[in-house]
Amino acid sequence: MALHNRNKKTTQYTRGVEALFLKIEHHLHLSNPLKFTTKRSFEAAVFLVLFIGFFGMMAWRMTLPNMLNTFMQTAYHLLLETVFYIMAICVLMGAISKLLTEFGVVRLLENILRPLMKPLYNLPGVAALGAVMTFLSDNPAIISLAKDNNFSRYFKKYQLVSLTNFGTAFGMGLVVIAFMTGLGFGKGAVVGLLGAVVGSIVSTRIMQRSTLKSYPEMDSPVTESDGTEQNISFKSEGNVFQRFLNSMLDGGKDGVGIGLAIIPGVLCISTLVMMLTFGPSSETGLYTGAAYEGVPVITWLADKVNVVFYWLFGFESGALVSFPITALGAVGAAIGLVPRFVSEGIITGNAIAVFTAMGMCWSGYLSTHTAMLDSLGYRKLIGKAIGAHTIGGLCAGITAHWLWVLFKFISTVI
Repeated sequence: MALHNRNKKTTQYTRGVEALFLKIEHHLHLSNPLKFTTKRSFEAAVFLVLFIGFFGMMAWRMTLPNMLNTFMQTAYHLLLETVFYIMAICVLMGAISKLLTEFGVVRLLENILRPLMKPLYNLPGVAALGAVMTFLSDNPAIISLAKDNNFSRYFKKYQLVSLTNFGTAFGMGLVVIAFMTGLGFGKGAVVGLLGAVVGSIVSTRIMQRSTLKSYPEMDSPVTESDGTEQNISFKSEGNVFQRFLNSMLDGGKDGVGIGLAIIPGVLCISTLVMMLTFGPSSETGLYTGAAYEGVPVITWLADKVNVVFYWLFGFESGALVSFPITALGAVGAAIGLVPRFVSEGIITGNAIAVFTAMGMCWSGYLSTHTAMLDSLGYRKLIGKAIGAHTIGGLCAGITAHWLWVLFKFISTVI
């Protein structure tokens, strides 16, 4: 009887506790929407303060009509004078890169570069294929290869994740070099390519080292399953003429996609950066609402510490700092700044070398590394990848500058 009463009291106590937890849970569910709404309201308030403060400062210096006109005129001129030019380069380079891939030139380059992969990057020789593919197209090309079992079976896990840094360092390389060469700075572009290679080595090695230090278990093969590199084929069907025509058209179509993808970055990011780089009209010294005017905050800040940028990168004008800043998010937007620098007369061969190196090495990694590592299933390594690539890009720019100094010295002596 006593045992029965005890069990009955225990059951009642248990039900009472359950009822209490249900009430607490119900209360939390009711209060969550309020907390979420409160957080969103606070976020909205902070955003409005920053948004109004930023554009209010611009309008106060330029006047509101001039600011709005400059904003729209700059975007319009960038679209007509820069974006379509870059898109044309993307289409042509896309066609060329597809032809090189279709007729085995990419494989030939892979075989030539293969012996360099282990000593320079601590990667298997097949990684050279990834470097060539991203150089001819863009960053995501390395991920499509990394997901192919015939490719990834040659890697250990820590090596596979370092491909995000390795491949990104060459993203849109052909487009960047073609763009700089088209402006008449071919020598600077070649020196910049060498700088980007150095930056890629630094970034890849740091990524591998930091990954192994935190996750020693990643020093193991990606997969033990069978596969063969020969199955990674890019050849299409048909006779030589059909393959030539289809490759050229398909490559050009891919180039259009890349050209369209850079439009938001150029029009939004480059417009804002330019309005924070250049001042009022150089002819009158007054704001007229014309394109490329603004409040030179970036230039003013960079000039305060320009001795640092001069010794590191050889920048003689603080305005040039806006290129690497923009390249953090989108290299297409960054190269959109160059024609304006040329017209301002502040571009030198050294600046082009540094731009090419940092533009290639960074190539918008802040906006791509997250998606790339997430697609590989290693989201936990995003911070390490971004940190390593930041250092790599800085090393690329510094190396390009001093290589240019060496090149000019040798040219003078000879």
